[in-house]
Amino acid sequence: MLQGELRLAGRLDERFFDLLAALALTGSLQKAARAAGYSYKGAWLVLDAAAALAHQPLVDSATGGSGGGGSRLTPSGEALLAAWQALQARHRAFLHEQEAWLASRPELQHLLKATAMKTTARNQFSGHISAVRPGPSTWQVRLALASGGPEISASLTAEAAEELGVAVGQQALALVKASEVVLVSDFAGYRLSARNQLAGSIARIERGAVSSLVGLTLPGGSTVTA
Repeated sequence: MLQGELRLAGRLDERFFDLLAALALTGSLQKAARAAGYSYKGAWLVLDAAAALAHQPLVDSATGGSGGGGSRLTPSGEALLAAWQALQARHRAFLHEQEAWLASRPELQHLLKATAMKTTARNQFSGHISAVRPGPSTWQVRLALASGGPEISASLTAEAAEELGVAVGQQALALVKASEVVLVSDFAGYRLSARNQLAGSIARIERGAVSSLVGLTLPGGSTVTA
């Protein structure tokens, strides 16, 4: 769940150190650049920039001769690569430690999963399943919102319910597209058939050329966009 990027001095990132590692392995800057995803010129530029930061050369290159020339890391380059590899190990250990900490707090895991989810639905209601009524083809589920207020009813196929392992007490997220919300300001004595009727106050209006977005604030603090 957790991800983190490790880099040194701005441009000295994983790709740069892949270049150093490939150079140490192949002895050829051209091969190392190709392996790390650089052009030959781009590799030279990033190595020169790193050498300027370190105030000493990181690569020693030779041209011609019986061996055809080649490149190798200087002692400074080797020390920098070794330090990076050690930092990578410490970084991985840190992330694993934080993963274990998160695993002991399921309420945080649910929150992080909800915020990391990619969906076009503007309305996301977090809570736990308070009731389940199985049916031969369709299941009825009620979701108690974490913010309180009225519960939300949802229908899903029996196949989907079994695949998701739907059960009372399970943490869940209800997704509702803004286009599916019907906004009513005056009931005028009519009885509505919609099971989910959420009362609130208008908090914002975003007017557009074709349509507008209306934001409702519910008593528990949740918001609904229509």
